[in-house]
Amino acid sequence: MQQKLLDEIETLNANDESIERLGDELASFARHYQEKARELSDLRQQAATSLASAVEQEIQRLGMPGGRFTIELHANTSNELQPHGLEQVELLVSANPGQPLKALAKVASGGELSRISLAIQVITAQTSRVPTLVFDEVDVGIGGPTAEIVGQLLRRLGERGQVLTVTHLPQVAAQGHQHLFVHKVRGSDATHTAVSKLNKSERVEEVARMLGGIDLTKESLAHAKKMVVAAKA
Repeated sequence: MQQKLLDEIETLNANDESIERLGDELASFARHYQEKARELSDLRQQAATSLASAVEQEIQRLGMPGGRFTIELHANTSNELQPHGLEQVELLVSANPGQPLKALAKVASGGELSRISLAIQVITAQTSRVPTLVFDEVDVGIGGPTAEIVGQLLRRLGERGQVLTVTHLPQVAAQGHQHLFVHKVRGSDATHTAVSKLNKSERVEEVARMLGGIDLTKESLAHAKKMVVAAKA
């Protein structure tokens, strides 16, 4: 019995030592976290201004003249250690002159959100690890030279990774490395959506349709071919 009690006392002492050791390790990890988190905060502060300025310039080129974009860092109020550092990052945007800056997720339309996302992806493309990007409604409310700029930026992104874009504009479609045609197929008892990869001649014809309607002319085909060829130059 005496030996059993001695063994239990020894075990309790060992547990106390383990708890103390774990407490020391936890304190060490917390200090290391604070050190790295402060380094991350410094880098964020440095990058926020330059990134926001670059994105603002880009969105103004993408059919949002007078648009503003900024990045704010808000310190965490919780005492618990957070996996993403000492602050929360918030993106603020004003899509039109005279409008106040508001949280991006609350004010941007689908098309505006796509264009802002495009601007961010173009600027950060060198360091981005996203393997596939999907842009929908990126061309809503734009046309002419702005649409051509959007197409050029998407093509540039496509040279660094996979980019899928849903578009109704020939200026954007002509810039793609590949052209997929989405259409409905009606069967005897059902209708389904199909996706077809267009060859060179089919692609020129589709861009021509996007330019001038169902009836193709020599002029529209020549214009479409010129756009597709120019995109590869």
